[in-house]
Amino acid sequence: MRIAVTGASGLIGSALVPHLRAGGHDVIRLVRRPSAAPDEVTWDPTAGTVDLDGLEGTDAVVHLAGAGVGDHRWTDAYKREILDSRVNGTHTIVKAITSLEFAPRVLVSASAIGWYGDTGDRIVDETAPAGTGFLADVVRAWEAAADPARTAGIRVVHPRTGLVVAGDGGAWARMFPLFRLGLGGKLGDGRQYWSWIALRDEIRALEYLLDRDDLSGPVNLTGPTPVTNAEVTEVMGRVMHRPTILPAPAFALKAVLGEFSTEVLGSARVVPGVLAESGFDFQDPTIESAIRSALGQAA
Repeated sequence: MRIAVTGASGLIGSALVPHLRAGGHDVIRLVRRPSAAPDEVTWDPTAGTVDLDGLEGTDAVVHLAGAGVGDHRWTDAYKREILDSRVNGTHTIVKAITSLEFAPRVLVSASAIGWYGDTGDRIVDETAPAGTGFLADVVRAWEAAADPARTAGIRVVHPRTGLVVAGDGGAWARMFPLFRLGLGGKLGDGRQYWSWIALRDEIRALEYLLDRDDLSGPVNLTGPTPVTNAEVTEVMGRVMHRPTILPAPAFALKAVLGEFSTEVLGSARVVPGVLAESGFDFQDPTIESAIRSALGQAA
């Protein structure tokens, strides 16, 4: 397939592109500057423009671009950037592909488990309604921005990704150095559920969604066994052979992280119902396996 990818330089995109190429696919990367290589196509999600000539003949689009949720403190301005980068970017991609003479067969348009809000210890799958809170509102608008592609007859899939366990980016890349120094510990009371997925399973699942013509709509990209933050902390300490006796109190997280602390301390017990029912096989079905994979250790 000829596959266009936005967000190709991010944590997920930078792993997905070489994976797809290794599988024999022709991959083009959408970049926010003048294209400088044959595999690049210029787009500007802020201005709403895409080099349409570069998208001609595309069979599929994987749209991953968006401002990092945890990259900055949640000021009003940055919250607007989080929302706009997702909604405007999706509008731009959808407008572009629906205007092509031959539209792609599938759009895999990124989403997140933020859709569900704080679920406490309640298990939820793709049938659960949207929750409440800033991120739930963002995800609703983000997914809705792809509606014109659905109307145009394009198969649209929304991979609702959980916390990606990786060594070179995301939450775990920030935690690994602290745990190596023996400074890791649970966050708050540690009872909040974290719905995680190993990076290699995230990449394999995205390719799986490209290939499965029978799958559309929301698909949770999370491991089969959500765990509490306290359990994550225990496994991290055991795998890395470090003590984990320094918890981060809730009040300290709120002081440092501001409103984003509600997401860190919130609980999301999300399971991959669609992937499980369709027969997807996880290479890292446990949090220990995922952490060892991120560290380059044998499971």
